[in-house]
Amino acid sequence: MSTNVDTLLEALPYIKQFHGRTVVIKYGGSAMEEESLREAFATDVVLLKYVGLNPVIVHGGGPEITRYMERLGLEVRFHDGLRVSDAETVEVAHMVLVGKVNADIVQRLNRHGQPAVGLSGQDGTLFEVAPAPNAEQVGFVGSVERVDVDLLNHIAEDYIPVVASSASDRDGNAYNVNADEAAGKVAAALGAYKAVFLTDVVGWLADPTDDASLISRATVDEVEGGLDAIEGGMRPKLAACVDAIRGGAQSAHIIDGRKPHSLLLELFTDAGIGTMVTP
Repeated sequence: MSTNVDTLLEALPYIKQFHGRTVVIKYGGSAMEEESLREAFATDVVLLKYVGLNPVIVHGGGPEITRYMERLGLEVRFHDGLRVSDAETVEVAHMVLVGKVNADIVQRLNRHGQPAVGLSGQDGTLFEVAPAPNAEQVGFVGSVERVDVDLLNHIAEDYIPVVASSASDRDGNAYNVNADEAAGKVAAALGAYKAVFLTDVVGWLADPTDDASLISRATVDEVEGGLDAIEGGMRPKLAACVDAIRGGAQSAHIIDGRKPHSLLLELFTDAGIGTMVTP
């Protein structure tokens, strides 16, 4: 019993510190794949809302998109951690993200006791995008240029916003948007207190093959200085941390979504887990 009480007492200062603050959570990876982790994530987010935080979820759905593409006989390719996207890929991604993944997250949060609202980048022109700088290599991948903060703030007063990472440009052309980038841009636009990225590794590793090489803390300057040497899916996550911090977030966190309740462990315990990026 004393251990449970100690845990609550340890969490109390953090709950007081975060009360009324906005936390942007990028949801993806194994935390979205396994049923027990999906349930744990939903209860964590609902708890955040109950104790006075304003969680905003931005999600991808990479593995699910890949499965549907393979069923349809479409080629699956990545470049610098981004899905190479032609018009068919964008159509499949939008279908999966908005029609399936987003709806499931919203339903699960509702069932656990907090009303949630599903959105995509197209809703209310939430995201305005332009072709990514490396569009020649990745195709119809959009880079977020603007986030409609008023829309998100209005919804977040009473609901948990759940945002799918798809969007259109000013001419109505649809784009696939990397969910890490979208979350970083949302955190920057909202001036979020924290941005948290759930992934399938323990954090940023100095040696990607060695979990013991975890970099537990880094400044935004250190991250920015090392970006060019980073490959694969960690690169957009770290770039998103830079976006969040440069936009005014107090900190950004990359944590292991394979661990149940990793979100609460990072926010409400002294030890924390993963990598924390600070100004």
